[in-house]
Amino acid sequence: MGIISKARLISITETKLGYRAFSETLNEAKGESKVTARTTVFLSHSHDDLKDGSVDRAIVFLRKSGIKVYIDSHDTSMPPFTNAETARKIKEAIANNKKFIFLATNKAINSKWCNWELGFGDSKKYINGIALFPLAEGSSWEGSEYLKIYPRIEESNIIDDYYKVIYPNGTEIIVSEWLIL
Repeated sequence: MGIISKARLISITETKLGYRAFSETLNEAKGESKVTARTTVFLSHSHDDLKDGSVDRAIVFLRKSGIKVYIDSHDTSMPPFTNAETARKIKEAIANNKKFIFLATNKAINSKWCNWELGFGDSKKYINGIALFPLAEGSSWEGSEYLKIYPRIEESNIIDDYYKVIYPNGTEIIVSEWLIL
């Protein structure tokens, strides 16, 4: 399973966009705080990954790929502390977005909340509406083998800056085509 390293994601966003464009796009992403008709993807992530910038870089990467992203940590209507209302709002956001992407970092894979979101996303979006965006380092998915049943977003090892969704059966589709399924 091809893993996009955090270093490669940083390289992609900073090289293609430049620091200023990265900052401007990130500010735009943070400004979109509620589920709207323009939102197409729910990005499941570990809040612990917010500290190292991998979530923000993933948002920039996805937005530059033409994807509108909903992220709960940027939603100002979320309660300040996790509670039952948080879960209700997350379920609503997952249901209201066309696609579900699980930012599969080591922290997200070990998170109870992220796995709960993935389970709910599975029930609403499987198989054409859900994908992993693997950023886990050195992951063989040991202990999380269930992740192998999901499509995943990977960079082509033949063409630079070309991303595809690979289904568990080996079928591949360009990310932009996957978004309109």
